[in-house]
Amino acid sequence: MKVNPILATGAMATVAALALAGCASGDAGDDLADSGSTTIVMWVDTERAPALKDIAAQFKEDTGITVKLEIKDFATVDQDFISQVPTGKGPDLIVSPHDKLGAYVANGVVAPLELGDVAGEFADSAIQAMTYEGTVYGVPYSIENVALLRNADLVPDAVDTMDEVIANGQAFANGEADKYPFLVGLSPDQGDPYHLYPLQTSFGAPVFGLDANGSYDPTNLTLGNEGGLAFAAQLKEWGAEGVLNANIDGDKAKEFFLAGQSPYWITGPWNVPDIKASGMNYAIDPLPSAGGEAAQPFIGVNGFFLSSKSTNALAATQFIVNYLSTEAVQTALYEIGGRPPALTAAYEAAAASDPDIAALGAIGQGGVPMPAIPAMGQVWADWGSAELALIKGEGDPTEVWNTAVANITAKIAG
Repeated sequence: MKVNPILATGAMATVAALALAGCASGDAGDDLADSGSTTIVMWVDTERAPALKDIAAQFKEDTGITVKLEIKDFATVDQDFISQVPTGKGPDLIVSPHDKLGAYVANGVVAPLELGDVAGEFADSAIQAMTYEGTVYGVPYSIENVALLRNADLVPDAVDTMDEVIANGQAFANGEADKYPFLVGLSPDQGDPYHLYPLQTSFGAPVFGLDANGSYDPTNLTLGNEGGLAFAAQLKEWGAEGVLNANIDGDKAKEFFLAGQSPYWITGPWNVPDIKASGMNYAIDPLPSAGGEAAQPFIGVNGFFLSSKSTNALAATQFIVNYLSTEAVQTALYEIGGRPPALTAAYEAAAASDPDIAALGAIGQGGVPMPAIPAMGQVWADWGSAELALIKGEGDPTEVWNTAVANITAKIAG
């Protein structure tokens, strides 16, 4: 999807005119105060809140508007947001992953944002993720995706294909019960389509096709194409060979990799700090192709969204667009969370000093945003169950996969 340039108009033209460097309290603060409440509320999780305290204080100094940071559970905040905004009890702003955007729009709880020139300062994929049906709704701050982690003491060189990964891994494991050729954490109930997705896309089987506007098309479930069937057959083969193990969940995968019991692990930036702290000689490799095409991971983009029922939409928009998009804020969020920044300048600075961020960011450039369309919620259960069954050696791959696709199609159709 290619995002069209966005022009600043209307209220945003007023917001853009307030220079961040010199708005001290004066008329700008009076204008914002006259636009609604003198306190705007942002829902944020425990991890990110410390990185936002200074910029909230700066906004108060510049405008006289207080930004109240309310700590919420990141796992359930989207449902709370959807249920509370219509009642007037929700926040003015929310920190959220982009894949919730479709549900937010469908429920009418977020307002569009006019980013103007600010949009061009972010990675294209990040703005793409903040866009739903051609309209931008958020300011991104981080991009995350999985990569192939390699224990460089066990396997010294990077390779390009999954066949090479498997060959190296099997040579290391050598049939020993406490060694594993390759690790990816699998839920014992749902499998893990997210972590396996780059391997699936290398067979030419994305979950959804795109419509004429470049948006994900819920009526085009490409999961069930010929590449999907080939991937299904490969899953069963990998399960039989012990390359994928249905008994190894995310916690066990981490334990085994840190213990040096496998040379490879597909995981994301959230586990890199513990690997680094362990003292392991590790590398972050590009994702290997299993089916001959590029291995495209899902990218997840976290960002800031404006409530459609904000008590002071002008002040909230000023804060989200002109303050939360600064390099200082985006860098502070990176330093706390370890995810590559969405702002290009912040990412380039981080990548220059941190080879892990450089490697993860390079892989993410070849990824695709996780679909934010509501239909995505109908996909995970049957998709994951089919993968898990095949890894366990259950059923004919074509039949298992086609049944999952039929079930998903029926659920999307309602």
